[in-house]
Amino acid sequence: MSFDNTELVLGSVIEEENYLTLVELCQASHASEDHVIAWVFEGVLEPIGETPQDWHFTGQSLRRTRLALSFSRDLEINPAGVALALDLLDEIAVLRARLQRIGVRCHAK
Repeated sequence: MSFDNTELVLGSVIEEENYLTLVELCQASHASEDHVIAWVFEGVLEPIGETPQDWHFTGQSLRRTRLALSFSRDLEINPAGVALALDLLDEIAVLRARLQRIGVRCHAK
């Protein structure tokens, strides 16, 4: 067995039971605190806690933050547009799950 072309990938699994602070979420997603705060106020993210210093985010929030950052950076979408795009993606996922439950095949693109 040869390891000449092997690349080492390090990472961690963030489970739904683990919570991230605002700083940890920003570090894990490479998003700025300003972006995350704007996305919270637009409803993209729903932290636990009253103020940014008290906020805690779930593993699901990390996934949404990475998507939001991608939309914001790559597509130059503003926070309200990011919220709309993620809401639409959520709705598509719900509809696909319903179709799958009734036995209709979905072709994800």
